[in-house]
Amino acid sequence: MNFGRGPSVVLNVGGTRYSFSREVLKDFPLRRVSRLHGCLSEQDVLEVCDDYDRERNEYFFDRHSEAFGFIMLYVRHGHLRFVPHMCELSFYNEMIYWGLEGSHLDYCCQRRLDDRMSETCTYYAAEEPNGGPEGKGRRPAGAEGKKWLERMRRTFEEPTSSVAAQVLATVSILFVIVSMVVLCASTLPEWRAPENRSVEEQSRYTAESVREPSGIIEAICIGWFTAECIVRFIVSKNKCEFVRRPLNIIDLLAITPYYISVLMTVFTGENSQLQRAGVTLRVLRMMRIFWVIKLARHFIGLQTLGLTLKRCYREMVMLLVFICVAMAIFSALSQLLENGLDLGTKNKDYASIPAACWWVIISMTTVGYGDMCPITVPGRILGGICVVSGIVLLALPITFIYHSFVQCYHELKFRSARYSRSLSAEFLN
Repeated sequence: MNFGRGPSVVLNVGGTRYSFSREVLKDFPLRRVSRLHGCLSEQDVLEVCDDYDRERNEYFFDRHSEAFGFIMLYVRHGHLRFVPHMCELSFYNEMIYWGLEGSHLDYCCQRRLDDRMSETCTYYAAEEPNGGPEGKGRRPAGAEGKKWLERMRRTFEEPTSSVAAQVLATVSILFVIVSMVVLCASTLPEWRAPENRSVEEQSRYTAESVREPSGIIEAICIGWFTAECIVRFIVSKNKCEFVRRPLNIIDLLAITPYYISVLMTVFTGENSQLQRAGVTLRVLRMMRIFWVIKLARHFIGLQTLGLTLKRCYREMVMLLVFICVAMAIFSALSQLLENGLDLGTKNKDYASIPAACWWVIISMTTVGYGDMCPITVPGRILGGICVVSGIVLLALPITFIYHSFVQCYHELKFRSARYSRSLSAEFLN
């Protein structure tokens, strides 16, 4: 700690005093408390707490003392639960003030918070790192440049953060829709007619396709997506984290095939090379379907799906393990009963265990295409058991995934509400 004297500091939260050593504050789990360690002046201290006593080295916070006591239990023991007889939203507001999130709550309390949020329209916005109004008067050197970069970043990353962000998101959505329409139209027989030409004509057609209307539209869309991706990379805070984000990886997968196909078109002038490149070009062009996933940047529903899959990967792995174990058991038994006993009623559809796995998976998921089915009595009994067990096994992890989906939806919805509120203020001003 760079401000104050004495080997220890005292936190006074709503009349309850807590004493800590200076070294403990450096890596304190509560973000607001740990910020005290880097304060250089009394002005910096007052941006974090409500008052400060220099003589006793005591910091005052005008917050709910009982709620902070439960938060301290989380600091000591790692379990965070609601205060009895206290509003869940009020306690959640205290959590946000001290730097915690809803994910820090125990699972039972997370469900209570989800239910309460779904019943109300109250929104508690996280406090900005600069503190309250006291921190707005004094700005360090270079703050204007950082503010401009932050505004640019929010414009490209948060579609509801400002009017410019909404306009930019609308234009991006229009480009995605246009590119998808062109992709779908390119598979029509009238558009695919040039593919039936000879090799020489196909070579000439490939070279001229970029100059056709569809090629021009595709080039314009790719140019927009490329420029958008480059600008977002430039204004990002952490370049390494930017590259690792799933949506940015999808953007790269959607843009790169176009440039690869153009390069292959330029460098494959020989007929033999063109024959090998033809299939590759079609595969690369079809990878433009990844542009649809770009809509996840602008729609909460797709973001919720991605965040749920990210948080529920353990449940998803458990579901896959259940299915794989059941497939191994039922495919082996069905192959034995239908083909392996050799009782004069061999079923050729079950000639091997891998072939029987296809029947098991469509039976457990209750799809039942009917392309293969058991013909023996023991095989049909096994098929019934397979269908029932599939329903049970698939239903077991669904409850966990559902509650995680609800929580993710509320988190993204309230974050969108925060930016919508700032957008309304921008209109009023």
